[in-house]
Amino acid sequence: MMRALTLCLICSWLAGCAVNPATGRTDFVMMSERQELDLGARYNQEILKQYPRYEDAKLQAYIQRVGERVARSSHRNQLNYVFTLVDSPDINAFALPGGYIYIHRGLLAYLNSEAELAAVLGHEVGHVTARHSVRQQSQSTAWSLLGHAAAIGTGVGAVGDLTNVMGNAFVRGYGRDMELEADGLGAQYLARSGYDPQAMIEVVKVLKNQEDFARAQAAKRGEAPAAGGYHGLFDTHPDNDRRLQEVIGPARALAVGNQEVGRDAFLQMLDGLVFGDSAASGIRRGRHFYHGELDFTLSYPQGWQLVNRPDVLIGHSADEQAFIAMTLEPADKRLSPAEFLRKRAGSQRLVAGEELRLGALQGYTAVLQGQSARRAAVIYRDDNAYLFIAAVRGRASLETEDQRFLEVIRSYRPLKADERKLAEPVRLHLVRAKAGQSLAALTKEVPQQGDGEAQLRLLNGLYPDGVPRAGDWLKTLR
Repeated sequence: MMRALTLCLICSWLAGCAVNPATGRTDFVMMSERQELDLGARYNQEILKQYPRYEDAKLQAYIQRVGERVARSSHRNQLNYVFTLVDSPDINAFALPGGYIYIHRGLLAYLNSEAELAAVLGHEVGHVTARHSVRQQSQSTAWSLLGHAAAIGTGVGAVGDLTNVMGNAFVRGYGRDMELEADGLGAQYLARSGYDPQAMIEVVKVLKNQEDFARAQAAKRGEAPAAGGYHGLFDTHPDNDRRLQEVIGPARALAVGNQEVGRDAFLQMLDGLVFGDSAASGIRRGRHFYHGELDFTLSYPQGWQLVNRPDVLIGHSADEQAFIAMTLEPADKRLSPAEFLRKRAGSQRLVAGEELRLGALQGYTAVLQGQSARRAAVIYRDDNAYLFIAAVRGRASLETEDQRFLEVIRSYRPLKADERKLAEPVRLHLVRAKAGQSLAALTKEVPQQGDGEAQLRLLNGLYPDGVPRAGDWLKTLR
């Protein structure tokens, strides 16, 4: 009886409700609008540390202008929306509470009109106006607090753990209903701001084509396709989905006269856009990595893949059982490389240590002992310390991959003069399609490995077998 009363009191205390400004429904929330705005501003500072802005003031201003146009037609047009182009090759866009919205240049590259850009930004504005992140956090907090209450009432901590797991599963991602709601709201905002709401469908086609291409490439390699993507909903969110058509349908009634698409002007804005890795983060080319600003290159075993993030470079085997990560830290010149590595290891014991001599560069490598042994190394260069950590998953011993790890570490060297061009990024360039011109002909100039023609088709909305029209602008890579 006492436990039931405790839970009832907690539930009563948690029951914060507010009318949703976009839907008019009463939602469960545990955050005021002021708290929402403060939370968004705080998170925005952290996001910008992880994802730097793309250095193109003209393009940033254009995205802000398009975003504001859509946001003015939203249910929360009083918010101060900030739209940011992120310098990342990922195909993604996301929103923080309070109106901070980000689109990665990786997604921007695949869009083909201003209306499609407005559709992406409108979708994210829909998440903000419907307070999806606030509702999500409120539900997560409620589950966590209820879990603690259950643990206190029963004296069994496992109950709290179980409830937290249930809560995390319940609110993981936005979920299909919230994504569809954001699509519907975004389509309304498109129509009200003068854009063609059909662009929302076109964006979903872009995402579906990405998924289809990834699935086809995985099948060629005999691998399972990677899960998720932008919103992680491709499999359940096709462009001909009946529910998607239903939520976007009402927006078409709001369209008056000729709704804007804006293809040519949009494409001109993309001319010269960095595609794939940027010079600031370094360039992946097959199993090699080149960084012009830091003046170095690394090589990885054949078949290994590279994950390039602002704060870490990770190479891993095809089966993802072996990993080697490299990070950059300030060098402490008061310490030798060996002393630096011992200090970084802390209480962990280093064994089998040896000095590294890489031309004029000095370093040190050793094995970190423990239940799962790891290879560690540091290379000093100027004021920087290049720190490597390598490990294998599961029960395999470090020895099964250690020679490969050492080869990667020892491959570090300054760039040669003829390699500097390899550290330059690939960029989008526009050409006019000629009568009878095939994409296969343009593929010969594509500086990308793999299926170059499929890549151009994806970029130009012609995947898998579309034909360009004479006179249309086409995106190429060089």
